[in-house]
Amino acid sequence: MGRAFEYRKARKLKRWGNMARTFTKLGKEIAIAVKAGGPDPAGNTHLRVLIQNAKAANMPKENVERAIKRATSKEMGDYKEMVYEGYAPFGIAMIVETATDNTTRTVANVRSYFNKLGGSLGTSGSVSFMFDHKCVFKTPVKEGMDIEELELELIDCGVDEVFVDGEEVVIYGAFESYGSIQKYLEDNGYEIISGEFERIPTDTKEVTEEQRATVEKLIEKLEEDEDVVNVYHNMKEAEGGEEE
Repeated sequence: MGRAFEYRKARKLKRWGNMARTFTKLGKEIAIAVKAGGPDPAGNTHLRVLIQNAKAANMPKENVERAIKRATSKEMGDYKEMVYEGYAPFGIAMIVETATDNTTRTVANVRSYFNKLGGSLGTSGSVSFMFDHKCVFKTPVKEGMDIEELELELIDCGVDEVFVDGEEVVIYGAFESYGSIQKYLEDNGYEIISGEFERIPTDTKEVTEEQRATVEKLIEKLEEDEDVVNVYHNMKEAEGGEEE
């Protein structure tokens, strides 16, 4: 098993601190998908998977329906997906993904968090080369499933790693292969539990426990902001730990 497996194992995907914040961010992603491809999941492949993501996060059906309805109403502003790059203290590279209806507010907030907590916001491309941008799908393990055979089938779709994690099969592929992997899974009767994007550091940086605590303060501050969807970093995870 390769780097994606090790990354997932270490990170444990403790992505959002509480359910309310999770629902807010999923609602924004749904709104962006509806604005881009329409409100009908049957004709909007990205929306279809986001609805599955919401289901996996135990987001109530009425919340999902409300997010779709709001996205089609005239009074709702357009959300933009903006990505910010920078360094936390001790040279830890960070990528901050946001969904916002006010980019001026968002960049000001993100910059202030970096500045107040000893980091610095960089320019576009300043740290993104240190991460691989991947798509990741999860599907239930089926009885009699041959993982190696599935991986061989999916190679042509841009998949580079398939492994079992508990009761789920986790499929990693190139960022641009999201659509082709989704199509293969749907066409071949695989239930999609979730389909997301992740940024995996090409290398990780060792820190002391004291340094880790300082970096984690910045991560927590960023994640508390309602405009922030994901925070990625290249800090080596604590042994046996489950922090961000």
